Amino acid sequence: MRWFLSFLLLATLSSHAGDTAKLYNPAANVAKDLSTAVSRARREGKHVMIQVGGNWCIWCYRFNGFVESDPALKRYRDSNYIVYHLNYSKENRNLPALKKLGFPQRFGFPVFVILDGKGNRLHTQNSSYLELDKGYDAAKVKEFFMQWAPAALDEKAYREQ
Repeated sequence: MRWFLSFLLLATLSSHAGDTAKLYNPAANVAKDLSTAVSRARREGKHVMIQVGGNWCIWCYRFNGFVESDPALKRYRDSNYIVYHLNYSKENRNLPALKKLGFPQRFGFPVFVILDGKGNRLHTQNSSYLELDKGYDAAKVKEFFMQWAPAALDEKAYREQ
């Protein structure tokens, strides 16, 4: 019985460690990755949504899981944004990239930075405004996604008829 409990504990820890390794990569080449994301966004008519955080950040995982588990939010996000998870941790704080992005870490984690298809910073979003209790509010997240999507910033939408 003791070996089974040890196995169960090890399997749980291993599976959690695997999940955390997937979201943020401390060794990533952020400049190259962001350049690729911006190029792809330009080609696909999208914006880049950078989620700054780390594998240590429970709220980063809550946000990611919240959007991934809501089909409407996920569909809207994926059709309007190229998502990039920018690591901030003791292993690599990525300060040069964060400086170029206007020091978004000042808002806590996760924090979201929206870039257009040319790499221009459009908005920095403090994620605490999207929270509800111990999670996130679907209406607030949808509103955030909609307000910074390419269509929301399309000049044609605001011309007088």
